[in-house]
Amino acid sequence: MLTSRRTIVIDWGDCDPADIVFYPNYFRWFDASTAAHFAAAGLPKPRLIAEYGVVGFPMVDTRARFHVPSKHGDEVVIETTITEFGRSSFTVEHRLMRGETLAVEGFEKRVLVAKSVGGGGLRSFAIPEEVKALFSGDMV
Repeated sequence: MLTSRRTIVIDWGDCDPADIVFYPNYFRWFDASTAAHFAAAGLPKPRLIAEYGVVGFPMVDTRARFHVPSKHGDEVVIETTITEFGRSSFTVEHRLMRGETLAVEGFEKRVLVAKSVGGGGLRSFAIPEEVKALFSGDMV
């Protein structure tokens, strides 16, 4: 499975008054990491939209497991992997590492969607096999 990595330096504004990361920021970083993971596989969102006619991959479920806090000035690395593909859905796992320490695990279930025929909404979109194949490689 392809695993991509993003490095983040935690800013003052990412933290609460106790100088630890305010938890919604992890979900913001995980969302950006999912988009970056598609780009690392050679499929940035504009190409995904242009070649397959999808409009995105909204989240239908998310959760996190917090192990140790991170604070202002920490450099963390988010490792992102798609661990499972369904017909139109996929599961993403994120590991936020502070050095060798696993700080946070994030989990997302997303669905590839396209505009409904005739307008007026979205419909799930079957993930093409060639898209799935892009995520079977090595670490980036």
